[in-house]
Amino acid sequence: MVHFAGRRLVARAWRFRHGTPVDLDPYLARIRYTGPREPTLDVLERLVLAHACSIPFENLDVLLGRGVSLADGDVERKLVHDRRGRYCFEQNSLLLRALAAVGFSATPLSARVRLKAPREFVPPRTHLFVRVDLGGVPWLADVGVGGLSPTAPIRLDLLDAEQLTPHEPRRIVRGDRHPSPRYFHQAKLGDAWADVYEFTLEEMPAVDREVGNWWTSTSPQSKFRQNLMVALARPDGTRVSVLNREFTHRRGAEVLGRFELADADQLRRVLAERFGLLLPAGTPLPLP
Repeated sequence: MVHFAGRRLVARAWRFRHGTPVDLDPYLARIRYTGPREPTLDVLERLVLAHACSIPFENLDVLLGRGVSLADGDVERKLVHDRRGRYCFEQNSLLLRALAAVGFSATPLSARVRLKAPREFVPPRTHLFVRVDLGGVPWLADVGVGGLSPTAPIRLDLLDAEQLTPHEPRRIVRGDRHPSPRYFHQAKLGDAWADVYEFTLEEMPAVDREVGNWWTSTSPQSKFRQNLMVALARPDGTRVSVLNREFTHRRGAEVLGRFELADADQLRRVLAERFGLLLPAGTPLPLP
């Protein structure tokens, strides 16, 4: 009886941190992954790259005022079965559940996005990423920070060291210690290092994700309510993105191609051809 109660407590704790187990076969088919399913560094690297190159980052439903549900079934249906993209709360909650289902020790962590923001500015804590512990080594996995989603796991215990990925180099640097130690995830764009986000290694439970998701998807101050954003990494080391009316193809800081979208019909074609987003007929397309 005690053993059974203990198993129930363990299962409840697993669901509290990770959500319900993901249906792995459809998820792996969605990201076009056919390799082994074991909690190793090689598998982690391949899963992160495959996800980042298959499921686009996008905020169409936010702009359309449809609301964003973080219920496990809704996230899985949207990203896997409807073949849509999403932003960090959905992307990384799906990755968290998939990694846990494979057998990884995975933990949801919170962060403050700092792209193009000075250090003295305090952005809201509205980013979710995943910590993975492998053989005593902590790794950062993140498929939900738009056009700068890292396409490989990054070691969290190697401070200041440049770490290569299939796309931009990354590093983790330490900031001040008050009121608690801060760390900065940075990407190297050209010759310059840019802050992507800051974090304190604080876990982000489901209730905090719900609050952050509500603010991100509904607040007039949220950039997701003000701009159209779509982004996807490519296996060749380049990235494609849409910001409002501008499509960009780049490698790191180098722009390989850029053009302005004329109307919603062109946006629909670009979403289908460049990002694999086939929207149902009649879907209104916002074009700020």
